[in-house]
Amino acid sequence: MARPRAFDEPDVTRQARDAFHDHGYAATSVEHLTAATGLSRSSLYGAFGDKHGLFLRSFTQYCDENAASIERELAGDDRGARGRLEAHLRGKVADPEASRRGCLLAKATAELAGEDADVARTATDFYAVYERALADCVRGAQAAGDLRTDLDPAAAGALLLSVLRGIETLGRAGRPQAALQAAADTAMAALATAPGVGRGRRAEG
Repeated sequence: MARPRAFDEPDVTRQARDAFHDHGYAATSVEHLTAATGLSRSSLYGAFGDKHGLFLRSFTQYCDENAASIERELAGDDRGARGRLEAHLRGKVADPEASRRGCLLAKATAELAGEDADVARTATDFYAVYERALADCVRGAQAAGDLRTDLDPAAAGALLLSVLRGIETLGRAGRPQAALQAAADTAMAALATAPGVGRGRRAEG
């Protein structure tokens, strides 16, 4: 009979993913992983197969946890939908330390998605969940009369996802928070104001 493992696999997976997050996949050594988890090479590979298997478990866990968090953050009644969208965008701007570190998803896809089908598929699934949660929140805000109703919610969700990914990338590159906030505010304003409305009012005055 095999002996039960004396460690918690989800916890070990989180510890390993911190190492991958800090160093990237290729640069993360076995020594990094054993130091992060406190386990030996044989224990790690016995549980996860190899470095790639451990990374996929870590990456999938990261994406699943973030997807669930985003869905919880954006879900709710229609009357609060616009506020939740605005709060979500502001939250991506407000943490400069997180922006400088970058998210594991962006790092992993940049490094591996072109050559690793498993990473590409996991990332694609995550972005589909994220875009759908944004679109559902837009749809709720439209139902409450807080956003333009002439917009396709799915297209608006795709736009917001692009803005959010841009904010993350530019924040990591050191772009000033004021510029990132302006981008977030402009995206929300575009969803709230029909084209030409503001210009027409100014012209009449």
